[in-house]
Amino acid sequence: MSDYELVIIGGGLSGLAAGIRFARFGGRTLILEQHYVPGGLNSYYFRQGFLLETGLHAMTNFAGPKEKHAPLNRLFRQLKLSRKRFTTHEQFGSQILFADRASLLFSNDFSLLEAEIHRVFPHAIDGFRKLVNLIDSYDPFTPKPWLSAREKLAEVIGDELFVDMLLCPLMVYGNSAEHDMDFGQFVIMFRAIFQEGFFRPHGTIRDFLDMLLDHYRSFDGEIRFKTKVRRCIKLNDRISGVQLDSGETISCDHLVSTIGWPGTLELLEEESREERRKYHGQMSFMETITILPQERKKELHADQTIIFYNYGPYDYCRPVQALDPSWGVICLPENFQGMEDREFFQVRVTNAANYDLWKNVSPEEYKQMKVEWLEKSAAVVSEIIGNYRQNRVYEDSFTPVTIEKFTAKAEGAVYGSPVKIKDGRTPFENMFIAGTDQGYLGIVGSMLSGVTMVNQHLLR
Repeated sequence: MSDYELVIIGGGLSGLAAGIRFARFGGRTLILEQHYVPGGLNSYYFRQGFLLETGLHAMTNFAGPKEKHAPLNRLFRQLKLSRKRFTTHEQFGSQILFADRASLLFSNDFSLLEAEIHRVFPHAIDGFRKLVNLIDSYDPFTPKPWLSAREKLAEVIGDELFVDMLLCPLMVYGNSAEHDMDFGQFVIMFRAIFQEGFFRPHGTIRDFLDMLLDHYRSFDGEIRFKTKVRRCIKLNDRISGVQLDSGETISCDHLVSTIGWPGTLELLEEESREERRKYHGQMSFMETITILPQERKKELHADQTIIFYNYGPYDYCRPVQALDPSWGVICLPENFQGMEDREFFQVRVTNAANYDLWKNVSPEEYKQMKVEWLEKSAAVVSEIIGNYRQNRVYEDSFTPVTIEKFTAKAEGAVYGSPVKIKDGRTPFENMFIAGTDQGYLGIVGSMLSGVTMVNQHLLR
């Protein structure tokens, strides 16, 4: 008999969800996590007494408890969690800002976006309504050939600026490919962000992860931290187990990998490093978290929850320089309903970054680069919300190199490989991919990925 019926590589949200789903049916389950805390891309760390969240700007796919078919509530049913006891805070409202060319507001009330489009792009409102009807009838989860979202939007809407503004938040919140995105992925993200909307759970990402861990352990699921997998052990067309860096081997009946397809190929020793690079995603980011006294918020133009901004020709791609400050995301994590009484106020700024240029420098050059590019990014952001760095209490940045180190995502590609394995299958009949490289994105999507892989391939 194997040591475990299911071994899961990676204790991020998709891994935790897969573990809970399988363990609640009595399956012997082990999660192996190389970090000392769970969460993967959505985790946390402490600096000078502050808990800093690495991924949680906002959750997408908001739904009230009574909306039974909504992804959020479907997820909670699958994991046997109480949706009614899960306190949520909806966004105040967000903005797509393309410098002096156009600005669109949106919220969890879809009619606001429609009204804004009618105001800014009156000539395109009929095309937008046609697009919404197409999205409502489109199934993005059935296998289809890749379809350019840009070309489809140009066909239905026509206006190039309007197309860029619709794509901007959807790309930066979940697109692994450069320049364009698959129309099926566009549909998933459009529903998640525009039709359902942003929210935050009550408390921090640590509270959310603790809830999931406690739930997983209540079904006798096991998790081992600071445990790195060295390789997968192959036996013909099956995986018989894994070998850890310590040399220990663990046998299993099934294996789910949530560390991305490039990282999984490395464990399988199937291809050379150069061959694996064709699966590497190019999109990574530098993020800066600035903590301010709450009273400073009154001096800033900081009423929105998230601002997606662009001050140049919009092109979603890895920049040729270390950072592209001309476009990015400003997130204000306290700008959610019911969260106004916090002692401190955060400004989180995210910009596209070039992994290679951050990786191939000395430690001293790396530190200097962080200072220089933070200043360049802050200069643009200050034009939008004001001088937010004045009287700051604490500030910290992380880069693509940091992301790769702590999440095992090749080249710090937060949305994984542009090559998605939608059915989760691998060349090994008992091994499956879950998480970003399975095609579901965002916190809710990532967790549904783990659940779906267990439902489709293990529980049947």
